Amino acid sequence: MENESRMLKRTFGMKEAVTITVGTVVGVGLFTTGANVVGMLGSAVIIATFVAMLISIYPALLYAEMGAALPYAGGTYKYASLGIGKPFGMLAGWNFIISLVAVTSGEALAFSFYFKTFLGALGLEIPGGGTSDIIIACIAVVVFMVCSVGGVEITGRLQNGFMFFFWGVAIIWFLIMIPNVGLSNFVQLPEYVDFSAGGFIGSVALIWWCFAGFETCCAMGEEIKYPHINIPRALFLAPFIVFAVNAFFQWFLVGIVPTDQLPAIADASAPYAEAMTIAGILGFPLIMLAAGIAFGGDFSTLNSSISVPPRYLFTMARDGAMPKFFAKVHPKYKTPYVAILVLGVLTVLLIATNSMIYIASLSLFADLFYYVIGIIACGMLRKRQPDLERPYKAPLWQVGVPVSAIIYIIMMTQLDREAFWTGVIWCAVGLVIFFICQAKYGKSGDEDLKAQIVAHQEPPAEEKAKMDKEFKIWRTVVAIVVVIAILIYVIPFVG
Repeated sequence: MENESRMLKRTFGMKEAVTITVGTVVGVGLFTTGANVVGMLGSAVIIATFVAMLISIYPALLYAEMGAALPYAGGTYKYASLGIGKPFGMLAGWNFIISLVAVTSGEALAFSFYFKTFLGALGLEIPGGGTSDIIIACIAVVVFMVCSVGGVEITGRLQNGFMFFFWGVAIIWFLIMIPNVGLSNFVQLPEYVDFSAGGFIGSVALIWWCFAGFETCCAMGEEIKYPHINIPRALFLAPFIVFAVNAFFQWFLVGIVPTDQLPAIADASAPYAEAMTIAGILGFPLIMLAAGIAFGGDFSTLNSSISVPPRYLFTMARDGAMPKFFAKVHPKYKTPYVAILVLGVLTVLLIATNSMIYIASLSLFADLFYYVIGIIACGMLRKRQPDLERPYKAPLWQVGVPVSAIIYIIMMTQLDREAFWTGVIWCAVGLVIFFICQAKYGKSGDEDLKAQIVAHQEPPAEEKAKMDKEFKIWRTVVAIVVVIAILIYVIPFVG
């Protein structure tokens, strides 16, 4: 009963687990580096996107296993602490933090790019070049920091509004753009496409950034109803939904940009706006695109990416893995305001680099390292806790765990060198802080697994039937959408 009294309220179902996960994932990667890869590969981008999905599926199954067995707040931070040890749990949480801080920085810069495009389409120009990009991005971060300090109710209301606006605009934009798509662009690949091992792996890594976060629902495990059922189902769907969203958006880029002009997309700060300018599609469609991305997609990701990392830092500080002052709560709003402010400053420092490639590579390093820890944690939990009740078990874990970890480590080797070493230094600093805190606050040792377990509650028969029907519908719709996403790239070759 003591454990239950400390649990968060379970209010989300499978639908919410899926939409919150996808809403968090679909953001800066899709509209910046993920789109830049279209300029590098042309229509062959669908191959890289498909590979990125394939290497996300099995890790998603591992997280489905851990999320169903241990459905509590903390995600990989908790799994690694239980499966490998507290230092690895700290490293997982520490890398999760810098990953989302980097996402926040990249998203803020993306907002500035598309916001300036929006104003330009209206005939308004902001002088200052790169300096104005940094200033606009910093202003956006400060605004959302204030909202985050103000409380989760504000954050939640804003998130719903941003996502509704984005998808509403996206659907209208899709319909407007279809007549402008040239199917001949899909048949001819750019002459410079690099299918060498290093070049292709690098492209896949940039596309995979669009998939990072597929396990978001696991971090919300304490707030999901019947998590032993809903978390695995959400994770079965998430990689395929992210694939379809990326494939559709990439299809429009390939379709409206002539093959010989694709190199401009590879280096563009706002690839979608650049593509429309090249194609001569200006006026209302460009205004709609820039507004949808800036005030919908960018804002929705900024809203969540600024709110989530401080909660991780707060939890780690409360556990004694980080300095205690990060666990301070605002006396009026009851939010971790110190953690929010400190990570906000770090975000501004990354924005000041004004380099999307550096920021994306740093986030990728942290994401990949974070997932490697999570993947290994699942294998270690299987060995150390064979009797743990697992409502879902990932198949062939003895092979899948090492293979998945190796794939992600290989992708880490293809990242920007400066970002790679920044990530290494970040991990070293985190470990030093962790051990200092352990010495100061006392060693807590590994987490007690038994203390984390609460019996799973089965849904009533009628509700279970509704859940099964809902999942069947989701599974069917997602399968159809994925098939369509693949066919639209294949049909031009058949015709």
